[in-house]
Amino acid sequence: MYYLDLPSVEEIGNLNLVRSDASVSIYLATTPLSRETEQSRVTLNNLVKAAVKQLTAAGIDKARIQLLQQQFDELLADKEFWDFQANSLAILANPDSLRTYRLANKLQSSVEVADRFHLKPLLRALTFPHSAYILALSENAVRLVQVSPDLPAKEVAVPNLPEDAADATNKLIDKDHTGTGNRPSGQAHNTYLANYVRKINTALKPVLLHSNSPLILAATQPIDGIFRSLTRLKVLAESINGNPDKVTAADLASAARPILDKHYQCQIDDFKQLFIERTGQKRTTTDISDAARLATFGGIERLLVDIEGVVVGTVDEDTGEVSFAGENDAVQYGIVDEISCRALRTGAKVMAVRKSDIPGGHDLAAITRYPV
Repeated sequence: MYYLDLPSVEEIGNLNLVRSDASVSIYLATTPLSRETEQSRVTLNNLVKAAVKQLTAAGIDKARIQLLQQQFDELLADKEFWDFQANSLAILANPDSLRTYRLANKLQSSVEVADRFHLKPLLRALTFPHSAYILALSENAVRLVQVSPDLPAKEVAVPNLPEDAADATNKLIDKDHTGTGNRPSGQAHNTYLANYVRKINTALKPVLLHSNSPLILAATQPIDGIFRSLTRLKVLAESINGNPDKVTAADLASAARPILDKHYQCQIDDFKQLFIERTGQKRTTTDISDAARLATFGGIERLLVDIEGVVVGTVDEDTGEVSFAGENDAVQYGIVDEISCRALRTGAKVMAVRKSDIPGGHDLAAITRYPV
């Protein structure tokens, strides 16, 4: 079992505003198997040593470094903490605080030292969270199943959700051994199902209308089409095929994951298509310096950033002017990381992806709110 604690988009934006003379960001490959966590702890110890070496070279006060080291020592010694992990661990520490986030994504172990935290890897976990709801729907039954990357799929109790079509229509039906009974036919049958679907929608709205997780439908025709025509919920275009009545929550979740993967790829493809359109309107850039200025003044609407690469330097707090650096140290930081967080705080949609998914294979690609 995975144990996750993800930050919100707002939290990432706020973390980007934290400043310290010694901010250490560590991303560590871990395992949910408690008996195999020793290697992760050894790797963490080595990364901490590398961070301390950078801080010492930068002339940071020894007492401040000692405070930082003490927090890492306490974390390394916390056996209970290490017994409950996922695939990666983010550790954001300075002499005054230490925060950890357990992630489902498999990240490479790394350490960044600067006056602010390195947050881009956390964006990947929020970009493609691999969570969803499944509505398993037939005339004979309806249930809502929650899918997450960390826990087994589970059925969600929804107040006022009808048990089946007969319950929704208050219609007494003599069911035969197949459970289908004597249902209305033709147009009357569609009206009967539409009433059923409306009551399902009414029950689901308080649970799903403001959720960021997409809804996947597991249903057969005609009820699949009727539900889609009447709902305002965010339903993915592809359904799980077949009658879901006897399909377990775990099997529904397995069927949902390829659909989620296609959904995430569609988001990237949609960005690329819009990028082409906006390029003709002079509303795009792949230039880091331009993107930094735009992000500083709220000019970015959408942004793709490379999840793995780090372009080192600084970005002026007021003007957004970029100064590139030749090497990483305790003074420089990830420029694209800083651009991402500034864009987030001004309401941009930011996605952390592989470099091959970015138009032109650049470090970033931005769609702007106005011509540049």
